[in-house]
Amino acid sequence: MREVNLSEWALKHRPLVVYMMIIAVAVGVLSYFRLGRNEDPAFIIKTMVVQAAWPGASVEETMKQVTERLERHLQETPHLDFLRSFTRAGVATVFVNLKGSASAKEVADTWYHVRKTIGDMRHTLPAGVVGPGFNDEFGDTFGIIYGFTSDGFTQRELRDRVEEIRSRLLLVPDVSKIELLGEQDEVIFVEFSMRELATLGIDRSALIAALQSQNIVRPAGVIRTGSENLSLRVSGSFQSEQDIASINFAIGGRMLRLSDIARVRRGSADPPQPLFRVNGQPAIGLAIAMRDGGDILALGANIRKAMAQITADLPIGIEPHLVADQPVVVDQAIREFMVSLLQAIAIIMVVSFISLGVRPGLIIALAIPLTLAIVFPIMGLARIDMQRISLGALIIALALLVDDAMTTTDATLTRLAQGASKLEAASFAYRTHAMAMLAGTLVTIAGFIPVGFAASSAGEYTFSLFAVVTIALLVSWFVAVIFTPLLGAVILLPPKTASTAAPGRIFRIYRSFLTFAMRAKWLTIAASLALFAASVLALPLIPRQFFPSSDRPELLVDISLPQNASIYASETAAKRLDTALSADPDVARWSTYVGRGAIRFYLPLNVQLPNDSFTQVVVIAKDVAARERLHLKLDKLLAQEFPGAVAFISPLELGPPVGWPVQYRVSGPDVERVRDIALKVGQIVATNPDAKQVNFDWMEPDRQVRIRVDQDEARLLGLSSQTIATVLNAVISGTPVTQVRDDIYLVNVVARSTDEQRNSLDDLRNLQVPLSGGRTVPLSQFAFFEYDQEFPIVWRRDRVPTLTVQAAITGDKLPEGVVTSLSPAIENLRKTLPPSYHVAVGGTVEESQKSQASVLAVVPVMLLVMFTVLMVQLQSFPKLFMVLSVAPLGLIGVVAALMLSGRPLGFVAILGVLALIGMISKNAVILIGQIDAERTLGKSPWDATVDASSSRFRPIMLTAVSTVLGMIPIAPTVFWGPMAFAIMGGLLVATVLTLVFLPTLYLTWFGEKEVALQER
Repeated sequence: MREVNLSEWALKHRPLVVYMMIIAVAVGVLSYFRLGRNEDPAFIIKTMVVQAAWPGASVEETMKQVTERLERHLQETPHLDFLRSFTRAGVATVFVNLKGSASAKEVADTWYHVRKTIGDMRHTLPAGVVGPGFNDEFGDTFGIIYGFTSDGFTQRELRDRVEEIRSRLLLVPDVSKIELLGEQDEVIFVEFSMRELATLGIDRSALIAALQSQNIVRPAGVIRTGSENLSLRVSGSFQSEQDIASINFAIGGRMLRLSDIARVRRGSADPPQPLFRVNGQPAIGLAIAMRDGGDILALGANIRKAMAQITADLPIGIEPHLVADQPVVVDQAIREFMVSLLQAIAIIMVVSFISLGVRPGLIIALAIPLTLAIVFPIMGLARIDMQRISLGALIIALALLVDDAMTTTDATLTRLAQGASKLEAASFAYRTHAMAMLAGTLVTIAGFIPVGFAASSAGEYTFSLFAVVTIALLVSWFVAVIFTPLLGAVILLPPKTASTAAPGRIFRIYRSFLTFAMRAKWLTIAASLALFAASVLALPLIPRQFFPSSDRPELLVDISLPQNASIYASETAAKRLDTALSADPDVARWSTYVGRGAIRFYLPLNVQLPNDSFTQVVVIAKDVAARERLHLKLDKLLAQEFPGAVAFISPLELGPPVGWPVQYRVSGPDVERVRDIALKVGQIVATNPDAKQVNFDWMEPDRQVRIRVDQDEARLLGLSSQTIATVLNAVISGTPVTQVRDDIYLVNVVARSTDEQRNSLDDLRNLQVPLSGGRTVPLSQFAFFEYDQEFPIVWRRDRVPTLTVQAAITGDKLPEGVVTSLSPAIENLRKTLPPSYHVAVGGTVEESQKSQASVLAVVPVMLLVMFTVLMVQLQSFPKLFMVLSVAPLGLIGVVAALMLSGRPLGFVAILGVLALIGMISKNAVILIGQIDAERTLGKSPWDATVDASSSRFRPIMLTAVSTVLGMIPIAPTVFWGPMAFAIMGGLLVATVLTLVFLPTLYLTWFGEKEVALQER
């Protein structure tokens, strides 16, 4: 059966192929403008929050009776990686973290399983437990945030406006949800004086019962006549606080108005809910999330248009402020990457024109847009947006995809120079190189397999790198064997001379060096191996890094007060920081989240749950340089002005969120023992000069007041602990007794004591507790007060109390280096611990190790695919060994490039190193194929090796130079820089070794074999 030659087929069906080219370009242009735009690739936050409340319980009671019961059942969750929980008095919060290998469908099924499991065991929780509730939308990203401030308007009036704006924005295309930030629920307070009620002989519970019974919604019946139905409505429901204040009570034969015995007022929730501030002013925010698969640029344009109309209708005094604008960030990033892409294209075209000439260079120049035009619609079908990873992948792929076009063009030129016709010359490349090019393409793709199939969040984050490179390389092969031959037949002319003077000199130099290396074969092999060994030994000298920080101008400022601090203390700290930021010239704008962390305004944010003692400020500097200056100033300011707080300042992260860069987890069954060990770990970390701000995620107990009840005396008075606790709660915190239905809001009516009676222990001792029969007794008659201590919060991991030691790092040091230097001391401490106590590395280093382990776990698959493709192509174990012996030598250039550039060996750089194996192997496969082709012409191993290496010198070097120069535009970038330098250095050195070391190794093996056979 005759082998199908795609190039020959294309040349015989020119009109059809030209039509295909035109359609490809048209569809590609259309697809480019329709591709989604985003900042980061979508990846699933595989965390669910399960939360339950048990009002009145202590931390220990909540942990043992609620947290423990929840965790015991949650440990049966499929795909579970680990459980992490924290317990406060009366509140249990559990984070269910799934393994990175869980797919999107598995994650959705698992969350359903969690809901079902907890629903089935809910009846085993103590009576009085509220919930559990679930949050499986932890990863929603709200890329556009507006803050609304007001001057001359009440909080309610501002909220009414913001709610109206929210309703209008929900109609904007691509909006999936909008959350309010900093809104404060209204409350109507009914404040009694317990002394006055006791003096008047008024039963407070009877008053509350009267309020509740009047403010009900109950059907009163329907009168049905012969012509209509008449519904009966009973009046009495409350419409405002005035209705409540005007209620009359019959007490002791007389009527008393509620306003005569209690203060009725409307106010905000006390204590307040998490607060939101914009540029130092109280505000209400709207956080807007985009639907899956939407275009963030289109969403931004639609939101801006809608907000322009809304702003025009706002009354004077209410001002909108743009807090977060992801569309602008994405637009700027895409513009920068498109400029880098165009620069890379221009560089490759210049290299092609200079090295090949105008006509051959024109073919390469046309092959690039043709390939990209086909890649874009395939990206659209695969739902790959234009984002940080896919755009970088396009630049990386761009340098690789010209390889096949250059090989085809070079082969066509060579054949034309030998006198062949255009048809025969254009189809010659397919017969001689197509399968080797395809094998090389598949081997190159195989090098990216660990990127595509790493079962981790980092692998999921970088998946589109594998997908885009795979698509581009496969498309480039088809372009090289179908479109490029047709372009060559039309554009190329037979060369008048075989070569010019300059290439001749280059060839002569190369051939001379190759001849010398082959003659001194053992020296060449030994020198190559020595360089490789030196690079392996130098590898530990390169700093390690997980993902670099973002180059966005934002800074995150975390302020953690002592864990028993109130939200009022957090608000005071936030206002002090607002004052400092307002006077700093490097600050463009800022937003403050009091009592909670910032909402997820970009995907890799490490989101913090509501916590009264926590404040997070998102500061946007005027540029990156201003961000660095601001970082230093805020470091000093927070250390001097907030000595009692734990402050952490960081730029935005890239990749999966990790929080504090240096972390050690101390876990064990006894909380006090864990605390002691953690203090020792903290002392060890503090000895490192590169670590600073050593702190603990929980440590110090807080004060509490215990009311010891004389149960015998209480029973004689007809009281129980339940009655006493109910009275105290009603007096101190207040009890919601009913609700006022006010427009779209439900306003709680809370009955409580007056301020002066709620905030004093002396008044609390004299609190009049009602007895049956209308009498009252002071609380001090049957109870006494004592102070005690209790941990306000206890963190656990997989049901074991766990205390995390955290630290920041100084200057430009990297966490991996700090942890490495601390390892001996930490290991010595581990040896002294009892068997049930452990110290584990967390933070950046742990996440990096997990991600690298997930990549390395797929390396055997990568090698198997490579070996299989190479074996099918080469069908020789010695040749397979030669290809594999060249591939690792790229490490020489990788180490040299990273050391000279000062770039770290991070997760992305490691992916580049693995991809290098495929790139180098491709050149080796084609070179060995060329040597075999020369030998089939009857040449000796020496002549075949020299001639084949010389003929492959130009396309291999052109591809390498194009790749290296094509990566210059992304080399300065923060994210892609380490990978770019790794590939540039590795490929350049490996290319030289491929053209020198591989021919020498080939001759050493096959030359000696042939001599031995001839001697026999």
